[in-house]
Amino acid sequence: MDILFAATELFPLLKVGGLADYASALPHAVRSFGHRFTLVLPRFRSVDTSALRIVAPPEPMRVKLGQRSFDVTLVHGRLDTGMDVLLLDAPELFDRAGVYGESGKDYADNGLRFALFSRTVAEIALRRAQSGSAFDVVHVNDWHAALTTTFLEDLRNEEPRLEGTRSLLTIHNLAHQGVFERALFRELGLGRERYSIDGIEFYGNLNFLKQGILSADAITTVSETYAREIRSPAFGCGLEGVLQRRASVLRGVTNGIDEQVWNPSTDSALPVRYDADDVSQRARCRAALQEEVGLPVDATRPLLGSIGRIVPQKGSDVLAAALPELVHTLGAQVIIAGDGDPALMKEIAAAADGAKGAVAFVHFASEELVHRIFAGVDLMLLPSRFEPCGLVQMYAQRYGALPVARATGGFVDTIDDCTPALDAGTGFLFDECRADAMIRAVARAVEAKKSPQWPVLVARAMRLEHGWSTPARRYDEIYRAASGGAQSRVRRETSVTSPS
Repeated sequence: MDILFAATELFPLLKVGGLADYASALPHAVRSFGHRFTLVLPRFRSVDTSALRIVAPPEPMRVKLGQRSFDVTLVHGRLDTGMDVLLLDAPELFDRAGVYGESGKDYADNGLRFALFSRTVAEIALRRAQSGSAFDVVHVNDWHAALTTTFLEDLRNEEPRLEGTRSLLTIHNLAHQGVFERALFRELGLGRERYSIDGIEFYGNLNFLKQGILSADAITTVSETYAREIRSPAFGCGLEGVLQRRASVLRGVTNGIDEQVWNPSTDSALPVRYDADDVSQRARCRAALQEEVGLPVDATRPLLGSIGRIVPQKGSDVLAAALPELVHTLGAQVIIAGDGDPALMKEIAAAADGAKGAVAFVHFASEELVHRIFAGVDLMLLPSRFEPCGLVQMYAQRYGALPVARATGGFVDTIDDCTPALDAGTGFLFDECRADAMIRAVARAVEAKKSPQWPVLVARAMRLEHGWSTPARRYDEIYRAASGGAQSRVRRETSVTSPS
């Protein structure tokens, strides 16, 4: 099958978050099933074109969006992996210092920017269809590319050769939906009927992700549990009714990790390498880490870690509230690495200052230090309010740092709660996103660490299969099912049960 894959990030060209790793790893893994991929992303100023070999002359396009037309140039390149890449070069909209915004604020014209991105992706699919070699699937990611599914739907009515091209939308985090003022609607070039409760309208505004969900032939999200959660009011972010109506084409596929990059037996960032057959070498990594971050080298105190964005979603306020008890009651040392919300950063810093000598707060940890934190800490703290998939818990397990996580989203799919006898389990789960609930789970883990079974538990977590082979097989099935349904499109419901 021939697949056009659209995302706003792609490692090694550009990385803001986990989407870049997904956009690199998934096509590479699924390619082993015989599929061909063309990856497309905007040419932001920060795209590292040195990682791309140019393979064809630039291709100019004139893309119409509503009443306006934009000059776009497609840069044809190829990665070292052999993957074909199209950079969508529209300097007026994408040649800026930031990717999504600057100084913590989104660009005011992001609606226009990513509507043009979506429209151009659809136009690329149209051109391929008209050339006689149509894409089988156009796979788009998150709200930034979500309108592609609707533009494709409209173009099919004009070009019969597009009928065999199916659309797949992957939702990485439902909290980010692309909501804009209604005035933008006239610039999108969509039919008037699209602005309705059964379309892009969302409480008097526009919602790009909602419209993409309604038009997509297939929908995925990044874990099985999250696919169920987002159909409920607690996690649906206002779109639970839309997702419930589209449940028949919604699938959850838990992400994988690159097990070559994240491998303690070969990791050059570590002071000593180790594997599941001999976890005793982690003690040397632990001592070296304590020294590196300025904590007393002490083999007797529990060493806890927290890595990731410091934002409400990740439960950073819960972590800050729990720090005094973790340090003074449980006797733990804590290493926190991350950046994010200024108010929460201040709260974390204040809590860390109140526990000097026991808490190390690293604002900007290098990639190498992140690897060493995974290799050195005993437990990784993950008190997220919601977690579509999560990768930190899988990295932690791979390195023998047992996750202590809230039972939500991808954590449920990748962590088995330890039994009292420690004869089963790969981490420690707690139900409520509260400091006391996390503290009790940490206390349970600290007590477990005293057991002779602890090394067995660590080795069991390290041996988990978290690679991309299983997700790739699932996506192969999803691509084939979507393409196989080209002649009998999914019957769409004509009403939505919840507001907008």
